[in-house]
Amino acid sequence: MSVLSFESFTKKIYIKAPIEELYLAWGTSGGICSWFLKNAVYHTQQGQQRKADEFIQAGDEYIWEWHNWNGQEKGEVLKANNRDYIEISFAGVSKVSIKLEQVKTAVLLTLKQYEIPTDEDSKLNIHHGCSNGWTFWLANLKAYMEYGILLNEKEFDLTDIPLAGFKFVNM
Repeated sequence: MSVLSFESFTKKIYIKAPIEELYLAWGTSGGICSWFLKNAVYHTQQGQQRKADEFIQAGDEYIWEWHNWNGQEKGEVLKANNRDYIEISFAGVSKVSIKLEQVKTAVLLTLKQYEIPTDEDSKLNIHHGCSNGWTFWLANLKAYMEYGILLNEKEFDLTDIPLAGFKFVNM
């Protein structure tokens, strides 16, 4: 991406943690719930629910639930190599990829969200909303992996606050 556009965005962060642990944090329901989600369920193509420590695979379908948001995100795992790359459908119409790359003493995590429609609603809710959201969640992952702390709000219920997802930085 050489120019900024509403069709995609990329977020990068260095995290000092073993690449295997970072993949577990993204590639298992137990891992992704440790720092990101309230609940994550993955079903195989045969309809079997994956165990919390079982790697997701291409073709799996997922249902995600967040803290402080009553909705669900449903999608499909498009690629997962059990090492350093995951790609999912996201926000109903776009895709998200996670790439992990060892760089000296850290792992460079690159998140890209792309194939975002460019209508006004998608520009606001998907591009702007998800870009802000991923920025926080990647910082939360770094804090968790490097220092064992979580920054997201679990004590206060924000679900009844209008536009909470656009106002609170630690949803």
